[in-house]
Amino acid sequence: MISLRINGETRRVEVDPETPLLWVLRDHLGLTGTKYGCGVALCGSCLVHLDGEPVNACVTPVGAVGGRTVTTIEGLAKDLSHPLQRAWIAEQVPQCGYCQPGQLMAAAALLAKIPQPTDSEIDQAMSRVLCRCGTYSRIRRAIHRAAVPETKEV
Repeated sequence: MISLRINGETRRVEVDPETPLLWVLRDHLGLTGTKYGCGVALCGSCLVHLDGEPVNACVTPVGAVGGRTVTTIEGLAKDLSHPLQRAWIAEQVPQCGYCQPGQLMAAAALLAKIPQPTDSEIDQAMSRVLCRCGTYSRIRRAIHRAAVPETKEV
């Protein structure tokens, strides 16, 4: 039995410790927002945060995760209230949408470390997630939008 802290909740699973975290999330815990893309940590569709750091869930054995904090795309905000989610919608980022969970998780990790990133810092942080639709300029605009504190109307 492996105990996991996922999206603020403790969950227990009985699986082989070598099982990739991705399959535990999707098949055992029903958290299907994290996507399977390549299975070899090249595309980034499966990015989750492990103790705040982005990792590829497709190659991370669940046995290495016990006792650590995992945040999935479902853990950002279920009601789409996270600043990145709002920015993604405002900038109309998704096309097919498949890479978007990984894109959002990479962007959230970036903004947690660098609240006002430059284009170069955004490009570097986001280079680990491939978008076949090519919405990179929209992604960059959305990250800049989320980085700017919202102003309140008077």
